[in-house]
Amino acid sequence: MNQFFIETFTSPIGPILLLTDADDRVRSLDWEDYAARLHDLLRLQYGTVDLKPRDGVSAARRAIEAYFEGDLAAIDGVPVKTAGTAFQREVWAALRTIGTGETTTYGKLAVRIGRPKAVRAVGAANGANPISIIVPCHRVIGANMSLTGYGGGVERKRWLLRHEGAPIGRS
Repeated sequence: MNQFFIETFTSPIGPILLLTDADDRVRSLDWEDYAARLHDLLRLQYGTVDLKPRDGVSAARRAIEAYFEGDLAAIDGVPVKTAGTAFQREVWAALRTIGTGETTTYGKLAVRIGRPKAVRAVGAANGANPISIIVPCHRVIGANMSLTGYGGGVERKRWLLRHEGAPIGRS
């Protein structure tokens, strides 16, 4: 059975649930109002999980709080570990190469990983990303520059992109 440590803390756009492992790697980051989805993803990717409250504040939490306070690069080096398929992990790794303040499309992301015809699969992997913000799926937008869906809601996506200074188009 996997054991993860859970922290709940506030952000300018809602309470956050952060799960880390014994090696202080982020395993999941989601919004408290989407806790059911977080638990579903945990079951899907890890089976039975034991969640323990974290004693103290993790380095990941400090980095996320710094990000929200304006140090946008604070999350860049936060260690993560995910389950998922090899393809999903490849997409999630590629998401971390999208620079702060930049956006890309599902098609460009598919090209970036060397699978230009896998646009829909890239979109599905993006939607299954268990680590919001740090693995920045919010930086992926529609080919027509629209703010396509985001697991935390389009308003949060808009806020995150504005916070990072990214150009945003239609919603």
